[in-house]
Amino acid sequence: MHPTARALLKEHSMTLGYGLLFVVLALTVENFFSTANVVGLLLSVAQIGMVACTMMLCLASRDFDLSVGSTVAFAGVLGAMVLERTGSAALAVGGGLLAGALIGAGNGVLIAYLRVNALIATLATMLMVRGLAFIASKGQAVGIDHEGFISFGDSTWLGLPLPIWTTALCFLVFGVLLNSTVFGRNTLAIGGNPEAARLAGVRVERLRVWIFLLQGVVTALAGLILSARITSGQPNAATGFELDVISACVLGGVSLQGGKARIFGVVVGVLIMGTVENVMNLLNVDAFYQYLVRGLILLAAVLLDQLKTRGERRT
Repeated sequence: MHPTARALLKEHSMTLGYGLLFVVLALTVENFFSTANVVGLLLSVAQIGMVACTMMLCLASRDFDLSVGSTVAFAGVLGAMVLERTGSAALAVGGGLLAGALIGAGNGVLIAYLRVNALIATLATMLMVRGLAFIASKGQAVGIDHEGFISFGDSTWLGLPLPIWTTALCFLVFGVLLNSTVFGRNTLAIGGNPEAARLAGVRVERLRVWIFLLQGVVTALAGLILSARITSGQPNAATGFELDVISACVLGGVSLQGGKARIFGVVVGVLIMGTVENVMNLLNVDAFYQYLVRGLILLAAVLLDQLKTRGERRT
C-alpha cells in the first residue's frame, strides 16, 4: 500500500469503521434507519456532543474534568429553582450559566494555580456539586411549567429539535477555535509540552483556567437544555455522564497524553457512543448489560489511545 494511502487509512480508520457499522445496522436492525430513530439518536447524544467539544480542549491540554455530570445536574436544578421563583427564563438560563462558569473557573484555579492534581480536584468538585444539587432541591425533582423555557429544549427548526442545532453549532465553533485561532494552537502546545509552551510565551496557567471556564459554561448549557427537555431539574441527572464524554473524545482520537485533538474525530466518537446505546435500546438489551458494554467501550478507547501513542513513538 502506498504510504500516503496508508496514512489516510490510519487517520480516518474510525470514520470508515463507523460508516461500515452504520450501514450494517441499517440493513440488519429493524427501524434503525427510520427518520424518527435517526433524529432520536442525534437528540440522545446532543448533551454528550456539546460537552465533548470542551472536554476535547481539556484533554488536549493534558487535563480532564470528572465534574461535568454533576454540573449538568446542578445547572438544571438551579435553573428550575430560579424559574420557579422569578418566572423569568432569561434569569434561569443566566443563573445556570453563571454557576457553570464559577464551577469551571474554580476547577481551573485549583489545577493551574494551586497545583492540585486534575483527578483529585475534579473528583472533589464532582462530589461537592452533586451534593449542592441535592441540598438545594432537598433531594426532589424541581418541576418546570414555563412554556418559554420548555421550548428551549423541544422546539424544532427545519424539522430538527433545537438541541441538535445547538450541538452542531458547538462543533462548528470549537472546531474553528481549535484549528484556526491562537487559543487552539496554544491549547495543543500546552498538551504537547507545557514547559516549552511557557518558554514560548504562552500564559499556561491563565489559559488552563479559561479552558475549564469554557467547560463549565458549555456543560451548564447542556444541563439547562436537558432540564427543559425533561421539564424538571433532577439532582440525580447525568450520573456517569463524564465517562461517556471522555469515551467519545478518546474514541475520536483525542489523546489522553495531550497535544492531539480533531473536532471531526470527536463528532465520530460521539456518534459511535450514541449509536451503540441506540441499538441496544432497539434490541431491548437489559440496562445492566448496557453498563457492561459502555465500560468495555471506555476500556477499548483507552487501549486504542495507548496503541496509537506507542506506534507514534516508534515511528
